[in-house]
Amino acid sequence: MIPREITRELKVCAEEYPVVTITGPRQSGKTTLARMVFPELAYINLELPDERAAFSADPRGFLSDLTDRGAIFDEAQRVPDLFSWLQGLVDDDPRPGRFVVTGSQHFGLSEQISQSLAGRTAILELHPFSMTELAGAGLLSDDLDQVLWTGSYPPVHGRRIRPDRWYSGYLATYLERDLRQLSTIQDLDLFQRFLALAAGNVGQLVNNSRLAGDVGVDNKTIDRWFGLLEASYLAVRLRPYHINYRKRQVKTPKLYFNDTGLVCHLIGIREPEQLATHPLRGAIFENWVHAELVKASRNRARRVRFSFWRTHDGQEVDLIRESGSRVDLIECKSGQTVYPGAVGTLERVGAHWASPAPGWWLVYGGDQRRTLRNSVVLPWRGIGELAGY
Repeated sequence: MIPREITRELKVCAEEYPVVTITGPRQSGKTTLARMVFPELAYINLELPDERAAFSADPRGFLSDLTDRGAIFDEAQRVPDLFSWLQGLVDDDPRPGRFVVTGSQHFGLSEQISQSLAGRTAILELHPFSMTELAGAGLLSDDLDQVLWTGSYPPVHGRRIRPDRWYSGYLATYLERDLRQLSTIQDLDLFQRFLALAAGNVGQLVNNSRLAGDVGVDNKTIDRWFGLLEASYLAVRLRPYHINYRKRQVKTPKLYFNDTGLVCHLIGIREPEQLATHPLRGAIFENWVHAELVKASRNRARRVRFSFWRTHDGQEVDLIRESGSRVDLIECKSGQTVYPGAVGTLERVGAHWASPAPGWWLVYGGDQRRTLRNSVVLPWRGIGELAGY
C-alpha cells in the first residue's frame, strides 16, 4: 500500500476520541487506510446487504461481540441507526480508538454525527493521492500533462488501470448508485450533460443561468445539482475573498473538481498529448494546484480557508489561502516560461493587505525555482514547499 500522509493525524485522533470518522470521495482509499492503520479492529462492511440485515434484526446482539474488540464500520451512512447505538456504547465506555466509521456521502454522515456523535468523534477527510504520496511511491510522472490526465485516484495507480476506462466505470457507478441514494434525479442523461458542461467551465465563474439554458433545466435544478457534486466530494464552488475592500469584487463563485483526471475524462480528453494544445489546459492546471493544496490541508487536519480575488476591472489572483493569521496569494501558470509581468497582479492585490503581509507565490509548469521581485516562483513538482507551509 502507498503510505498516506493523513496516517499520523489519524493515529493521533484515535488516541483522543472513542470514534474516528473518515470521510471523503468514493474510491479515495478510506477502507484501505482504516484497515491498515487499525488491523486489530473487526471489519464490518455495511455495503453488504447481509451485514445491514443482521444489524437491523438485532442491533444489540450485532454489537455485543464488538464492544470490547472495537470495529471499523465501512459505509456507515447506509445504516443511520448505528450512530445512536454507538453513542450509547461510547458514553458507557469512552476509551479512545475503539470505533472507526467511514463513509462517502457528506450529507448523510454529517446529519447522523450532529445528532448522535457530536463531541465524540474526530472527523478526517481523505482525498485521492497527493503528488507527494505518488512521488514517494515512485508513481509520479515527469510529464505534467500525464499527471493532469491520469489524475490521482488510488485504483488508477495501484491497479494500473487505464484512466479513461476507470473514470468511465467510476461515473457509471456514481450515477447509478450514489446519486440515487443522495437525491431523486428523473433524467440521468440530463445530469450527465450537466456534468460534462460543468467540467468545461472548470476554473471559471459559475453561471447557473447559462448552464440551465444549455442543459434544459431551471436555475434551481442547476444549484441543487452542484450541491450534489459537493456532497459527494466531486467538485467545489470556491467563494470570492470575503472582505470587500472597495466593493468592486465579483461575488460569483468559481468551480473546481477534486481531480483533474475526472475533468479530462468529462471533457473528452482521451490521451495526455491532447492537453498540450487544449484551450482548458491552464484552467485544468489551476484546478490541480487547488486540489493539491486542499489535500495538504486535509491530510494535516488544518483549518484552512480557500478563496480567490477578482474585480470587475480585471484584477485577479487565482487562489487565496488563509490559515490562522497567515495569508498566501497564489497564481497558477501552466506554461514553462514565466515573465516578470506575471507577478504584477500578485503585487497589486497584495498591496491591499497592511498586516500581516501575504506570501506571494506563482506555481508554473516549468522546472526551476526562483524568486521574482517579492514572489516565489515554484515549479509544479515543487508545490510541496507551498503545500507543506
